[in-house]
Amino acid sequence: MKGRKKTYLAATLLCSLTILSFILISGVFCKDKNPFGSSGQSPLRKGDLVADATKIQEAFKKIYEINKDSVVFISTEQTMKMPQHPFFNDPFFRDFFGPSDRQPKTQKRTGLGTGFIVSEDGYICTNYHVVAGVDKIKIKVNKDSYDAKLIGLDEKTDLALLKIDSNNKLTPVYFGDSDTVNVGDWSIAIGNPFGLDKTFTVGVISSAARRDLDLMGDSQTHIQTDASINPGNSGGPLLNIYGEVIGVNRMIYSQTGGNIGIGFAIPINTVKNVLEQLKLHKKIKRGFIGVQIVPLTEEYASELGLKDNSGALVGQITEDSPAAKSGILTGDVIISINSKEIKNFSDLINEVENTPIGKTLKVEVWRNKSKIALFITVVERP
Repeated sequence: MKGRKKTYLAATLLCSLTILSFILISGVFCKDKNPFGSSGQSPLRKGDLVADATKIQEAFKKIYEINKDSVVFISTEQTMKMPQHPFFNDPFFRDFFGPSDRQPKTQKRTGLGTGFIVSEDGYICTNYHVVAGVDKIKIKVNKDSYDAKLIGLDEKTDLALLKIDSNNKLTPVYFGDSDTVNVGDWSIAIGNPFGLDKTFTVGVISSAARRDLDLMGDSQTHIQTDASINPGNSGGPLLNIYGEVIGVNRMIYSQTGGNIGIGFAIPINTVKNVLEQLKLHKKIKRGFIGVQIVPLTEEYASELGLKDNSGALVGQITEDSPAAKSGILTGDVIISINSKEIKNFSDLINEVENTPIGKTLKVEVWRNKSKIALFITVVERP
């Protein structure tokens, strides 16, 4: 009887251990099961419904990888003189607050911006307004920090060229062609908005050549994009879907200081010409032919025999200028330069100012209801 009890107890114990083992093993195999969310993967992972979208996603990742080591963080420092409060000229307030020499006479102001590497030996492009008037410029390339040297500035185009010395070869960006940019193209901005390093935003080109920007104060064209650009993005690259730089992010249009989907970039074809001149001359030598342009109305264009008011109407010619020597007359309408159509004053300015000094241009003018070809040698603007 005792033997049966022992056998029964042993069997019971063995059964309990078996059940316990099953529970423990089941727990091991089921420990990854989450009580929340649907089981398995999203049905969108199967089939071709989002296949094209994932290809674009992979392209964005590749664009970031190509450019992440080329976009740099810029910090600046400027010592500002503090004006003395007029109260300190009054003996009563001077006795109350203490001597004026106890008041701080200077204050350090810091700034942030973005730039990008344009050569292996350390040349960097950014905006004029990021570094103009500052005392110190620090460049952070990934984890490495450098003191930057200011090579040249151009306030008109809002561009600056910097240089850092590194023991290693740096990674320059790829340049695109801003003349091929079209509305609807992808646009990607990489920068440091609000000090957030290497922020990546995506949008489209809203306008390929925006000129009617009174707030800019000049005639140069800009690429407009809805990719998010905010304070700190200034000087950073605007890229196309191939990861090539098509512009330098310059500013946003905003009534609040934050992005509302309207940003502007300087076309890279303009930038390349400016950077080359800044490297050679430390400044921009702009072309000059010596004509003053006046508005060409549709009514007057019709009187001249033109089909529309495209062109630049010459209102005055500077004495002894290249235009005067070439035979251009007051009342001529400049309609093309080197076979490139001139639609307005801005086109003329851009073509002349971007032409190397000493180069001869073929200028086509409309005079007496016919086309005349003249040749003008560009000189440096006085």
